[in-house]
Amino acid sequence: MSLKNKDEHNRWRNKTVAFRVSPEEWEQIERYVQLSGLTKQDYITRRLTHREVIVQGNPRVYKALRNNLADVLTELQRIENGGEVNDELLDLIEMISDILGGLKEVSE
Repeated sequence: MSLKNKDEHNRWRNKTVAFRVSPEEWEQIERYVQLSGLTKQDYITRRLTHREVIVQGNPRVYKALRNNLADVLTELQRIENGGEVNDELLDLIEMISDILGGLKEVSE
């Protein structure tokens, strides 16, 4: 048995869950997974089971934060030019804020 197929409680993961999402939902899930630093499987499992997603700072998370903040800046500039704010942007800003707030607490 592969260690990759066991969870943190050493339970064998042999069931498959699959579902369809829109391209926009897929992009949002990908962003959240990148920002969390977890695997997609672990992130989705934690969210669906209402467990806390704790972001561990590492180079991949910092790179994802940098890239997503650049995207937020682009969107804010679009809004400044007369565009509308969408819910996905507000959700992304909230998640980035939560991550940065958590990283600040750890470093203090």
